[in-house]
Amino acid sequence: MTILLDIDGLQVEFASRHGDVVAAKNVTLQLSAGEILGVVGESGAGKSTIGNAAMGLLERPGRVAGGTVTLEGRRIDNLADEEMRKLRGTRISMIFQDPLTSLDPLRTIAEQLVTTIRTHLPLSETEARNRARRLLEQVGIPDPAARLDHYPHQFSGGMRQRVVIALALCAEPNVIIADEPTTALDVSIQAQILDLLRSLVKDSGAGMLIITHDMGVIAEIADRVAVMYRGEVVEVGRTQKILGNPDHAYTRSLISAVPRSDVKLDRFPLVEHIEAAGARGQLDLKTHWLGQTRNYERVEGPLLSVRDLQLIFRTGSLFGGGQHEVRAVDGVSFDINNGETFGLVGESGSGKSTVARLITGIYRPNAGQIQFAGADLTKLATRAELNRYRRQMQMIFQDPYSSVNPRMKVRDIVAEPIRFHRLSNSRDETRRIVDDLLDHVGLGKRAASKYPHEFSGGQRQRISIARALATRPRFLICDEPTSALDVSIQAQVLNLLKDLQAELGLTMLFISHDLPVIRQMCDRVAVMRHGKILEIAESETLFERPQHDYTRHLLHLMPKMTTASAEGSRVSL
Repeated sequence: MTILLDIDGLQVEFASRHGDVVAAKNVTLQLSAGEILGVVGESGAGKSTIGNAAMGLLERPGRVAGGTVTLEGRRIDNLADEEMRKLRGTRISMIFQDPLTSLDPLRTIAEQLVTTIRTHLPLSETEARNRARRLLEQVGIPDPAARLDHYPHQFSGGMRQRVVIALALCAEPNVIIADEPTTALDVSIQAQILDLLRSLVKDSGAGMLIITHDMGVIAEIADRVAVMYRGEVVEVGRTQKILGNPDHAYTRSLISAVPRSDVKLDRFPLVEHIEAAGARGQLDLKTHWLGQTRNYERVEGPLLSVRDLQLIFRTGSLFGGGQHEVRAVDGVSFDINNGETFGLVGESGSGKSTVARLITGIYRPNAGQIQFAGADLTKLATRAELNRYRRQMQMIFQDPYSSVNPRMKVRDIVAEPIRFHRLSNSRDETRRIVDDLLDHVGLGKRAASKYPHEFSGGQRQRISIARALATRPRFLICDEPTSALDVSIQAQVLNLLKDLQAELGLTMLFISHDLPVIRQMCDRVAVMRHGKILEIAESETLFERPQHDYTRHLLHLMPKMTTASAEGSRVSL
């Protein structure tokens, strides 16, 4: 079989004030024609560094300090920038993780595709536009002739990723590097993108290097897998062998931390080789201020009751011409009981996050009722009345990078809701509360004096959790809180949420498109589609005996992977 990409003994280093940091150490990989090679590992393992080095896109002060990269028999790691630019797109191309940052928001899709095509191929404007239309058709975008003249914001997340794939295919490269191409996509869109990538490799005979931390994606698409840990490749082999009977202890631990879809566990297994957060402080919640969540007035019946909730977005001309309505939430009803974790699952655009924003008062509904702790939130007249109940409910957002202010120290981030709701009598008391909170989420008091950029994604999410706890809420809304995190960090954060719920008696609304996580976290689950709830059931009942065809469809789309249990038998995750 023809070897398209040969990485031999690659070493990548980044210069720093404290000496060189080795990001990739003696990495050796080979990619053959018609093959999909998966590179898997946690954040910081060196996966993306390998892809960037192969593309000649290492950011300074990064450099290739040793080894070689050979593309179709030609060494390319030592090429000048101009020579490397000629190869990118024509012989080797890249599909980036975030389609929003890969596409120019001010240019139409046609402009971006046509410019890329004409840069690499000797085609006229008309010929390039026709090729662009065929590429959109190839990647499964409906009505490609019309969609060419649309802007990126007019496409859904999955459709934007298809456009990015079309950009990568403009000059028919023989090697494609896909860097986390399905991160943050829901299960149905992920399945479509993986099917598309698989068929592209099969039809073109190209080789694909797919970089991901998602073991389910690896199981679905990869022919072989390379497992990376701290810059080194610790294991390479056929996908079935690596997932079913791995040799390296890190690989076994990594696979064990993948959320199970077949059975519910009390806690998420942790990756033993990954450094965990610090020990959490133990508080006497009978006397400590955080335990005052238990002093809220007891509510008979559900803590939250939503009835016939409706929200309509109107789009189009300001003066009414061509205006149309989108029913983002259409007659939604459900109850959440005290101490329960209620799951809301569905595809992107189903209305899950919109429901959360309605409950918290970010949006105002067109119709329906939201009863919380005995009060109808839709009828509260003043901001003071609304804030009284807002203090009892807090939200943990999806992206730990954009949900905290990068210019504020952690102490001020966590203290902000305390000051807003006037929950402290002095600056010293606020400082003590913040220190206790940071201890309680496993970050420690020293974190208070640092800025968000000094923390990893999982640590930033712990900051968000500490901030959410700062008002002593009784109700937490978790909106995709771990979708941007690695499997090991995800396990730590989800275990933390379980512990906090048990300690504080919290009630949670848990929103996610990750079905295995929903099964592990939730007592009951509602399935949403097109703004409506199709089915509500106990979580185990939903996964074992789903009633609605759409629910069965979602469960069928879950990536399936087989692994080895501790006793040596094979179990499905």
